[in-house]
Amino acid sequence: MTKITFKGTPIQTLASLPEVGNSAIDFQLIASDLSTKTLADFKGENLILNVFPSIDTQVCSIAVKEFNELVAKADNIRVLSISRDLPFAQSRFAEEEKTENITFLSDFKTGQFGKDYGLEIADSPLAGLHSRCIIVVDSNGAIIYTQQVAEVAEEPNYTAAFESLK
Repeated sequence: MTKITFKGTPIQTLASLPEVGNSAIDFQLIASDLSTKTLADFKGENLILNVFPSIDTQVCSIAVKEFNELVAKADNIRVLSISRDLPFAQSRFAEEEKTENITFLSDFKTGQFGKDYGLEIADSPLAGLHSRCIIVVDSNGAIIYTQQVAEVAEEPNYTAAFESLK
């Protein structure tokens, strides 16, 4: 378990993020068109997994918009924004905020992604949602950077995520 906080109150995740150097764990997540996406669908791409509790919160929406701007200036990087939100909510946000550089994926069906990656929140009113974290996967499928954000209500380190791919 990883101890984090939500608005200063201690909470914890089910486990710890996968270690740098390990292979990324395959997943089945739902895209905006309701198709199922797996890690193999992004084979050969550098990925930044931007994981968060809900697109309908201030910090989550700020982070998605920031990643959208940064990835527009980057080469050969795809940002996957992953939450337990329904694909409909993710699509609404993408359309309203014009986040055309982001691929939204939902773990609403089973929550298995959150369990496999050790980032599901285990307790508190946020139990069952994903904690805020970043996982960077290189084009060979290896995890090269992780950040478990210590305070759920704070933004991740955008620069470090992109720098890890240089």
